[in-house]
Parts: sequence; C-alpha cells; structure tokens
Amino acid sequence: MTTALAFTDNEATITYTSRLMEEDRLYFVAIGGPPLLAILLSKQLRTPAIAYVVEDGTIAPEMPMPTPPFMIGAGLASRRAVAWTDMNTVDFHAGLGYIDYGVLAAVQVDEFGNFNSTFTGGEFDRPQRRFGGPGGANEIASLCWRTVLMTRLQKRKFVRKLDFMSSPGFLDGSPGARQRAGLPPDTGPWRVVTERAMFDFDEATRRMQLIAVAPWSSVDEVLADMEFEPLVLRDLAVLDPPSEDELAVLRTQVDPTGRTIAGEWIMLEETGGTFRRVREASGAKP
Repeated sequence: MTTALAFTDNEATITYTSRLMEEDRLYFVAIGGPPLLAILLSKQLRTPAIAYVVEDGTIAPEMPMPTPPFMIGAGLASRRAVAWTDMNTVDFHAGLGYIDYGVLAAVQVDEFGNFNSTFTGGEFDRPQRRFGGPGGANEIASLCWRTVLMTRLQKRKFVRKLDFMSSPGFLDGSPGARQRAGLPPDTGPWRVVTERAMFDFDEATRRMQLIAVAPWSSVDEVLADMEFEPLVLRDLAVLDPPSEDELAVLRTQVDPTGRTIAGEWIMLEETGGTFRRVREASGAKP
C-alpha cells in the first residue's frame, strides 16, 4: 500500500487504533467519535468478522457504508443489529466477561491509565472547561477485559494528576488496586494511542510505557509533550503513516462528512524511506 504524505492527527490516531483490532472479537464503544470510526475502518479493511456493542445498548449492528451523517440516535446506525437493548444490559454483559475490548477517547490520562472526560481546570462546580462526561466510559473501562484509549499527544493531556478521574485505569498502580476497588481481576488499560506515539502498561509497575513512535518524530519529542515520564521500551516499534487506501476508506466511507477526522494537518516528505514533517500553515488541506 502507498504511504500517505498528508493526513490529519485524528486520521493518524484512528488508523493506528484500527490496526490493533483483532478478528472475531467483541468491542465496546461510545455512540460516535474516533473509537467507533477505528472499528468501522478495521471492519472495512482487515477484520470483517469483528462485532461491536454501542453504549446505548445496540449489539452488533451492521452500519451501512457510507455511514449516515448523524450516528447518534440514527436508525441506520443500528441497522441489522443482533439486539437492541439498553445501557444496563450491555454493561452486565461486560461485567460477565463477554466483551473483549473497550475503545474510548480521553481528555486527560495519567501514568496508570486513569482518565478524565468531565472537566479541566478549576473545581467541579466551577471548571474552566466542562466536557460531556464519561457517559458509559466508566463501565467500559471498569468491566471490559482490555481498554484502548485514544487522545492527542499534548502535555495538557498526559498529566501527573488528573483534574478529575472519570474512569479507572490501574488506579494508584499498586498490586491488586482494581480488585480492591471491586473491579474484575485481569482487566484494565491495554494501549494508549496518539498521532505520534503508542503506549502500553508495564505488567510489574502498571506504569505507562512508550512502545512505538511515528517515523517523523522522536522519543525526546514525545517525552517533551508529557508531564510525566513514562517507561520506554528498549526496542521501539515504528508507527507507519496511514496508507492512501486507509485514508480513502476513512474519508469516503467511514466519515464522509469529515466531522470527526478533521484536525491538525501533518505534512510529510519522504527521502530514501526517511520521513520528515513539513511545517505548513495549520488547518490548510493539501
């Protein structure tokens, strides 16, 4: 596949996340947004047999392509679902161990994978900025076997201390912390995906660990955009840029309106297999 040289940060994050999807697995996502787009992209290109559950209780729908302009509450978004239930029912399914992965977006995340989707700055009653809140994210992060988080690589997002913990990761990182809090054993965050780096969690310390970097970035640049310093895997993988095929499906089938994939443009030059980011005016589509 031909490597793309122009894409948005959201397109990169969605593409990298889609490559993590495993065939014959069940995923739990919010009603819309980048996590759902990552699953739809993977279903189109790599893993047609995966199924997903939506937090409103829809189980294993077959959304038509191109996707409908509005996925939230749209009838077409629930087309040919195995069942239409409610949030409590699908949460019970996750609690019983039936759902393999949760895929979620985060406003802030700390070194143990706890994350915030409620507010930033100030106090709960007087925040500087309030967001929509976790919705079903708390149950997804609490009950699914593995959780994948998606966010931008920015110092204000990778923080030492969350302004508010909306959903649990490994809590304080101590052995058995999730079980002591009443959460199922052997569950928790698995990957954190950004436009320039990917992280997992060390099994012994539960600390976040850098495992892959985009070829136009570096470890030092990644660490400079984090308040805390993660562990760094000795043999780092490379996040190959999105391919032209992936972007074509993403732009024409998965998000034809462009609402979710919009973001900061990343422009690359390739010389002898080496990529270099070209600094252009932000927001301008090539």
